[in-house]
Formats: sequence, structure tokens, C-alpha cells
Amino acid sequence: MSVVASVNEAAQISAAAQALAEGKLVAFPTETVYGLGADAENPEAVARIYAAKGRPSNHPVIVHVAPEADIRYWVKEIPAEAEKLIAAFWPGPLTFILKRADHIPDAVSGGQDTVGIRCPSHPVAMALLRAFKDGKGGVAAPSANKFGHVSPTMAAHVIEEFEQEVQAGGPIAYVLDGGQSEVGIESTILDLSRLATHGPVLLRPGHITADQLASVLGVVPASPDAAAPRASGTLDAHYAPHTPVVQVAANELDDVVQQLQAKGQRLALMSYQAHPAIHTDAWRHLPADPAGYAHDLYAGLRELDHADADVILVEALPQEKNWQGVNDRLRRAAFDSQDVLRQLLAS
Repeated sequence: MSVVASVNEAAQISAAAQALAEGKLVAFPTETVYGLGADAENPEAVARIYAAKGRPSNHPVIVHVAPEADIRYWVKEIPAEAEKLIAAFWPGPLTFILKRADHIPDAVSGGQDTVGIRCPSHPVAMALLRAFKDGKGGVAAPSANKFGHVSPTMAAHVIEEFEQEVQAGGPIAYVLDGGQSEVGIESTILDLSRLATHGPVLLRPGHITADQLASVLGVVPASPDAAAPRASGTLDAHYAPHTPVVQVAANELDDVVQQLQAKGQRLALMSYQAHPAIHTDAWRHLPADPAGYAHDLYAGLRELDHADADVILVEALPQEKNWQGVNDRLRRAAFDSQDVLRQLLAS
């Protein structure tokens, strides 16, 4: 694996694009998180993503395309709603679910008749996509981490995540270093594949909010239903560090910390407000606005995951609409830890 610390040279992008064309994997930055990419039209290459991540084969990935790409190649039709949203938000952190064109392999869609597609805005991602197959290809790329773990927002996170595979000469040919991802959480996913029966459906919230989508569509997207297509990052348990994550209401946080410390429990803490009564070494203060919090969230979770704590306590966030994306990620990160706090306090 080659780690490219600077991607200002066309030769570096060209080499990574050639690796993709040869069926190899390339980790690259997007404005949301780092992705682990493969040629979306090469089922064997896509299978290498699944194997490297330990990802279930029925869990779809997102196809990334260049700004100039003709997405009609990838989908059966582009509804007017998609055209409006593309004009408003692409390149950017918005993924559409549309009916997959018949010639596109179902390896990228987990066996479904739909495909997730987006155009990222990160300059390195756009340069790579423009170089790959002269801008006419697509790169299938879930987040560059082990399945279900915290997504990477820096190249160092990718290296850490796949350290054993790197030492064993694993399948990742390049890691392109484009600095820290600006957004910090994964793209908003909007299902437009069932407009006639369900209208637009918001499958995963993100930086682009439901209200922003509604301002373009003229209708608020519906919540996911039982028949909605499977989409990346929408399982109940996801985005989790190895250390259990427990959300605690702000007005209960001081008391919970005192109780845990009295029992000798080791704890790490993530908060967006000051808590003068709390004293702990492993503490990450995040910004008190949704965009700033999202930007720092995954880096903060990864840092606290190294604190040798019994639990990561996270101060529960406001429930306003503009916090929906980060609340979604924290809910999934804490899903498998629902009984941890009770067990620690009872021990």
C-alpha cells in the first residue's frame, strides 16, 4: 500500500486511477468521510471491498461519479426531483437511490434493483473520479473502515483501521491523503426510486437536512418504511467504537459521572457544554453547533476509544431538526450498549 501525503500532482491521481482500473482498492477523501473505493463495474473488485471491511454482501455501497458524468448510464431514469436536487446540491453530500440500469452489476446494490449514487465535492475525490476512465467510470465506495466501526475522517484513521492488512500486504493499493473531511458524517441518502407510490423518502439524515431538501422538492421527505431499499449505514448498530457508547442527558451527566467514579469505573466523556463539577482526564469537548459537532464527532470517538475506559459517556444532544444527522450517528453507535450503564452502576 502506498500512502500519498500530497495529492497535488496529477501523476499521483493518475496512478491511483490506474490502480482502480486494475481492480485494486484505493482509499480516498470525500467531504463527508474517507471512502474505500473500487471500480463499480467490476464485481470482483467490489467483492474486495466487502472482504476487506467484513461487510455483509447484501449491504449496498454507494457509487461515486465525477461532476461531468452522465448518471443516465447508471440508472433507468432520472426523475425531475433528482434533476432539481442535483442542481441545488451536487457536487456535495447527497446520495440518491434510483432504479439501477440493467447493465450495472448488482454487486454494488446488495442484490437490489436500485443503486445509490452521488457526486462528492472534495477536490481530491473529484480529481480521482475525473482521472478514472476519463471521468466516465464510477467508484463504489463505502467508508474506509471495518464494517460497523467508526468512519474515518483522516488518512491516519484509514491506516490505523487496516494496519494488519497493510502489514500482510493487503488489497489497498493507495491511501490518498486529503486532510480532514470537512463535513465529518456520511452523506444524506434520499430514496427517489418509488416516487409514484411513496414520494421522496429520507433513508439517512446528514449534512443536507430534510428542510433543505423540502425547500427544493416542495414536500418534506417521508421517514423510512418497511419496504424501503436497503442503504449504506442504516443498520440499527453502526458507527461504533470498540468501547461502549452511552448517551446521558445533560442534566444527569454530573451525577452519573460521580456514581461511576465512586465505583472505580474508568470513563471517557464527550460533551458540547461545560460541566465544571466533572473531572476526568479523557474528555473531548465538541462544538455546540451541529456542523462543528459533526466535523469532530468521529475523530473524537476514535480518540476516546484509545483512553482505556470502561465506557464513553456522550452528553445527549438537542433534538432540533438541524441536529438530526449527528443524533442518528450517535444513536446507532450506542445501540449495542443500551444496558452498559445499568451494569456498570450495579457492579
